Amino acid sequence: MTAAVAVAEKQNRYPPGDLVIWIFILAELLVFAAFFSAYAFTRMNNVELFNEFQQNLDRQAALINTFALITSSYFVVRAVSAIREGNSQHCVRWLLAALVMGVVFLLVKGGEYSHHFGEGINLSTNTFYMFYISLTFFHFMHVIMGMVILAAVAVKAHKGGYSAEEHTGVETGASYWHMVDLLWLILFPLVYVMR
Repeated sequence: MTAAVAVAEKQNRYPPGDLVIWIFILAELLVFAAFFSAYAFTRMNNVELFNEFQQNLDRQAALINTFALITSSYFVVRAVSAIREGNSQHCVRWLLAALVMGVVFLLVKGGEYSHHFGEGINLSTNTFYMFYISLTFFHFMHVIMGMVILAAVAVKAHKGGYSAEEHTGVETGASYWHMVDLLWLILFPLVYVMR
């Protein structure tokens, strides 16, 4: 087997990244699915309450965060492409760009929390806010975890720890980050938009 064939087989491996991360992602998706289902069923029995307080949410901020996470996922895709071509420098730059988008998300979401908490809103305010704060804060923590993973991958890539032949860590980090993005793409319409 030539080196080129070996690299091609490595790049076409499915699923990408470490198999353990996919087991972890599946577990995370099941937990979020339970949360989303609980939100949907509770909303069905409290439609007026949920519609009333949903109007107090900042949809523009949520839209900015949606843009930030989609953009960051694109940057992560570019980072994986770069390392598959053996270009560590470009991989690091794309990962840093993704991290910047992650910071944008945290700042915007932090602003939302600051506004709500400043008005005295907390988990016990009502059922809607209990779900809103719980769901979004749980996701918020996953964004932070994803950023820590991407930062660790970027540091290793900067030190030459990945190559075109071996870049499982980059794909593993990317897979986790895409999960974080996917969860927000469900959470955003579910909590901010659907009436």
